[in-house]
Amino acid sequence: MRPTRRGFIAGSAALPLAAQAGAEGRADMAGQVAADLGRYIGFGGKASGGAGDSACGHWLADELEKAGFAVEKPALSVPWFAPDRCEIVAGDARAALWPQPIVVPTDAAGVTGPLVRVDAAGRADAPLAGAVALIDLPYNRWSSALAKPVRAPIEAAFAAGAKAAVVVTNGPTGKVIALNADGRAPMFAGPVGLLAPADAGPFLAAAMAHGTATVTLAGQGGRRPAFNVIGRIDRGRGRWVVVSTPRSGWFGCAGERGGGIAAWLDLARRASAMLPDHDIAFLCNSGHEYENLGAEESLKAVAPKPAETHFWLHLGANLAARDWHEGLFGLAPIAGTDSQRYLAVSPQHLPLARRLFAGLAGLESPYSAAELSAGELATIVAAGYSSVAGVFGLHRFHHVESDDARCVDPAAIATTIAAFRALLSAVG
Repeated sequence: MRPTRRGFIAGSAALPLAAQAGAEGRADMAGQVAADLGRYIGFGGKASGGAGDSACGHWLADELEKAGFAVEKPALSVPWFAPDRCEIVAGDARAALWPQPIVVPTDAAGVTGPLVRVDAAGRADAPLAGAVALIDLPYNRWSSALAKPVRAPIEAAFAAGAKAAVVVTNGPTGKVIALNADGRAPMFAGPVGLLAPADAGPFLAAAMAHGTATVTLAGQGGRRPAFNVIGRIDRGRGRWVVVSTPRSGWFGCAGERGGGIAAWLDLARRASAMLPDHDIAFLCNSGHEYENLGAEESLKAVAPKPAETHFWLHLGANLAARDWHEGLFGLAPIAGTDSQRYLAVSPQHLPLARRLFAGLAGLESPYSAAELSAGELATIVAAGYSSVAGVFGLHRFHHVESDDARCVDPAAIATTIAAFRALLSAVG
């Protein structure tokens, strides 16, 4: 059989990635990644349906068209909330709150009651009827309000009669960690605000004395339009390769989404040549922060069906975010990639994945997607796609407002993209 470029890439997978391309090629790749990251970060906040998310979606659709895809932008409906005054006040202490979506607002005067501390198991040290529950989460890299350690104590507080809940999102940065939420209806029976650990001290002290607190979550909200993006190269083969990534999120999402966006663009620009014997679909979903709302809509309406799909690659959160020293001296960026990123693949692809991702922190230990998946990849697996691979994870600034350009290194992202290029070529 005549050797092909695709065959060479697949066959060279056992070599270290650094040996597969010259220094000049790696520099060119990192330069394109840096340009794509700069563009993505420059759109600002990526809340679904907001200005940054929409501008980003139009840019990505344009890039697909340039790469030869026929592009559509299917609409979806997402929640929104524009804060006016969102805060907690207890005596002389005052701190901002992040209103937990879908927001159950207060009126302008807020709600007032004794401040009662609630532990992670939902146990309170005083009656909660008429109180403001102060829920002190354990330390973690939090992501979703659907997680039982988050959801259960909030539900218990409202079941016991609390007027409002304030949740301390203890994590690596000391800042508020925004939490994904159901995108169709409010999750909780009353107002819920998230409090930065760095601001929590005075309120924890007030809760010990059962002092009075006022919680205000005032603003305007409702639903607004957003859109997904799908590009297709339909050759009539009936064997689709799909590559997907989310683009939306609570803040700027540099580390959370930036690497996935850069990888998605890199693969889209090469897909037609890399996969000449397949139909190709590239999906980019909004509504991610509402528990994969956009991905669910794509699966229902526009994605190729499981029986027609040869392989699905999903590029999720923390594709290659920067690592940080954490501890005595606070957080300090270091020259490495956060290992809290996970690669999950269908069982038949595990030997290949172990070979291709050797030496890449976190990804070098892939999991079977039949046993472990998360985020939109879990939605894809649950829909019946039997040949998949996906990356997901939580870096230290995940869902934090300061997830900015400091959290990404174009060279590290380029190294990870090279492995995904090889995976797509080999599996395709």
